[in-house]
Amino acid sequence: MKSIQAATYLVHFQEKAYQELSKLVDATNYSTIFILVDENTFEYCYPKFIQNLATNTRIEVIEIESGEINKNLETCIGVWNAITELGGDRKSLLITLGGGVITDLGGFVASCFKRGIDFVNIPTTLLSMVDASVGGKTGVDLGVLKNQIGLFANPKMVIIDTDYLATLTDREIKSGTAEIIKYGITYDLHLFNEIKDNKNLNISDLIFRSIEIKNEVVLQDPKEKNIRKILNYGHTLGHAIESFHLDSEDKENLTHGEAIAIGMVCEGYISSKLLGFPSEKVNEIKKVVLSIYNKTTLLKEDFSAIMELLKHDKKNVNGQVNFVLLNDYENYKLDCTVTEELIVESMEFYNK
Repeated sequence: MKSIQAATYLVHFQEKAYQELSKLVDATNYSTIFILVDENTFEYCYPKFIQNLATNTRIEVIEIESGEINKNLETCIGVWNAITELGGDRKSLLITLGGGVITDLGGFVASCFKRGIDFVNIPTTLLSMVDASVGGKTGVDLGVLKNQIGLFANPKMVIIDTDYLATLTDREIKSGTAEIIKYGITYDLHLFNEIKDNKNLNISDLIFRSIEIKNEVVLQDPKEKNIRKILNYGHTLGHAIESFHLDSEDKENLTHGEAIAIGMVCEGYISSKLLGFPSEKVNEIKKVVLSIYNKTTLLKEDFSAIMELLKHDKKNVNGQVNFVLLNDYENYKLDCTVTEELIVESMEFYNK
């Protein structure tokens, strides 16, 4: 599988990726290689990875606790302290080995430590492979508000090894599938149809095309001023729903993909009301989503709390919530303002 040229780095696949990593390490003469993992990736992914890293450079493993709840500045401080205590300097390399929490947080840690050290991302979940692998977004959550603190910074390379997917639960695979559905609805309908038909899916091809799409979009709009906003379809309301469940003691947390799937249904409904997106296509999105994800009932008494979280979305300007909506499949409109009443109506539509 050919490598994909991103802005300042390459995304490499399978065996070639480890060869390129070894070349980078040899050529750069790093003082120390730090590998950031969580308890799951240390147990299930690190043994495979370390066998493929050919180097005599000193290696130190730093482990953090898994989960979105630990994607915060407190965890960053712990990692910065660990790097410092282990003798990290400006010639250190940080390799992130994990899902989106690890790659987002690790990239942020590397970009800030001594004003920036090199880092390499090795996403190990489907979600992080198709979403966090390209685009240069790093950062952490502020309380339950997702990705409020961060910056744009590019890794030296990204390694995609689909063998790591064998370590995932079915729920985690489904979480990543939501992002592929998003690419299909907004950019390349073939992806959506592949998942809808669900016959002989080639996961490697789906991953490659998803990365290709995100890279095409990001190269046109690195800092999300225009077309890159289409990558937020389903995320405006989805992030608020995800944050609400994360902050609610009496509710089970949703995966990122589960929340975004709800968001895509709701924002499809809003699109039909504001832009004339065909109702049969809204129903099609809802049918596909409910065929993959368990139904999550959004209680009416929770709507106001979700609406409050919406006000903190990063895309908002002057307190106005901005949505990416659909005129049709592969045909979108950016920066759409939506009334609170219609947002509530969309959640009621999902519930039906």
